[in-house]
Amino acid sequence: MNDAIADDPVWDVPAPFIESATIADADVDRFGHTNNVVYLSLLERVAWSHSESLGLDFAAYEKLGAGCVARRHELDYLAPTFAGERLWLATWVHENDFRLSMWRRYQIVRASDRKTVLRGQTQWVCVDMKSGRPKRMPPEFQAYKPWPRREGSAQ
Repeated sequence: MNDAIADDPVWDVPAPFIESATIADADVDRFGHTNNVVYLSLLERVAWSHSESLGLDFAAYEKLGAGCVARRHELDYLAPTFAGERLWLATWVHENDFRLSMWRRYQIVRASDRKTVLRGQTQWVCVDMKSGRPKRMPPEFQAYKPWPRREGSAQ
């Protein structure tokens, strides 16, 4: 993603991982705005893209015998979006105990007016790829470092 966008002061943290998406007609529900399930799908997409950029794709998870699964999602819908609108999807690791779980945060911004339309977070838990049971994070998961925060920010 363009560095100028990543450095835009609209973000809750400095220079988050960002990609873009355009809302399709099929993403709109009967109320005429983007369906909530679409947002969750977009968050999963940007989380995987960020993880892959760190060298932790699904093949790496299989090789390590450990991967992260969602335990909890918290989403705050701040403004509606509509078909044809371009969104910037941002994510970063907020907390990581480097044992079993981490929190990833998200921010979605409408490109046309730079308005934040969604903030959210997911708690991810490390599990054994075969059994699905919780498993201590392998050393490779040190790549999931918590993101620097803006000075004076609670984010």
